[in-house]
Amino acid sequence: MAEDLFRSCNVEIILKRVIMVKKQLLNPGRVRKIKGSFTFIEHRFLRKGFWATLDHHELLLYFFLTLVADQQGISYYSYDRICKVTGLLLEEYLQARDGLIDKDLLDFDGFFFQVLSLPEKPVKPRKSESEPMHPALQSLHAQWSANHE
Repeated sequence: MAEDLFRSCNVEIILKRVIMVKKQLLNPGRVRKIKGSFTFIEHRFLRKGFWATLDHHELLLYFFLTLVADQQGISYYSYDRICKVTGLLLEEYLQARDGLIDKDLLDFDGFFFQVLSLPEKPVKPRKSESEPMHPALQSLHAQWSANHE
């Protein structure tokens, strides 16, 4: 009797490890499709630590500029329009923009922005300039990293 229970437990453990999670649509009528223009952010942005190097204003500006950029990463929104759409104050925008430039994620010539391809590894912020990541973002990043390594 005990031997049968032992075998069934082992089989159950083995089955749990062998069976892959099968994804299924939660709402088949609302499947995302690429229509016209689109944007993308590499999975490396999260998995390789770029996300963790940005404060919440830098994340907001990075995602906004990625969203509005053309296929080469170019956009030309003015600072006042960016601040209006994102809700950033001018000082927050300037710090976020400069932080993204320092971290080699963005170029800016005074008129055009270019969201750059990701460098090989994240550029660590200087301690005096870095702001701690919001605790909710830290938790999300830690959970995602633990599940995808």
